[in-house]
Amino acid sequence: MARILVIVPFALDAEGVANRQAQQKYVSLDDGTELTYRPVSCGPTSFMSPHDWTLMEMAIFEAGLSAEQDGFDAVCIDTMSDSGLHPLRSILNIPVVSPGKASMLYALTLGSSFSVLAQWEPALPRYRKAIREYGFEKQCASVRSFDQPPDFSALLDGKEETVFPRMRDVAMRCIEEDGAEVICLGSTTMHQAANYLAEHLPVPVINPGPLTYKLAETFLALGLKQGRAAYPSPVVSKINELRLMMQAGAAAENKAAN
Repeated sequence: MARILVIVPFALDAEGVANRQAQQKYVSLDDGTELTYRPVSCGPTSFMSPHDWTLMEMAIFEAGLSAEQDGFDAVCIDTMSDSGLHPLRSILNIPVVSPGKASMLYALTLGSSFSVLAQWEPALPRYRKAIREYGFEKQCASVRSFDQPPDFSALLDGKEETVFPRMRDVAMRCIEEDGAEVICLGSTTMHQAANYLAEHLPVPVINPGPLTYKLAETFLALGLKQGRAAYPSPVVSKINELRLMMQAGAAAENKAAN
């Protein structure tokens, strides 16, 4: 049996976590695979600036620190930003998978170019930054937004009639005007639209969250994990300090909310 921890990048309640957990229905997993969803203890409430990116990096890192000790066989990070991926890989001796770079690489096994479908304009700098850093400028046909402010808890629930057709229309522009041969959903929060888009677009659609679940299973089946040459362990660990910082932050947020 494979136990996989899925780190939810926001401090969501049970309903918000359940909406993330619904991604499981879009992928067929092995009978022995068990996914456990864990939200971060505290962190940003949006994800549109370097301020937010820094907080999310710390929040996801802290949420996954105990994964190996807790008996998990692998970790999946539930955000296309790949926040927390590198620091967790430097600490853990189990596979850590995230959908950003993985989605783009997987897209290039299905076509020679891809476009990223983003939710709204403020998110575009983050995608463009990642594409530059990953070296995909030649293979990325475009990054386009369908202009919908994100709801990190409810996601796209209840927006099927209004938002899904708009997503399709923008994706078609990526295909017809930009030359995209594959569409990457720009966020795991878009998973509810994946089947609709796959049925209405003439190119493959990458649903990033479910992709990471299968990649984690594949890594475990092949005995693969990140290498220490690329992700060296810290010379002096400051894990306890980070935990104390995040605990204090969570306590402060709870106090302010009450």
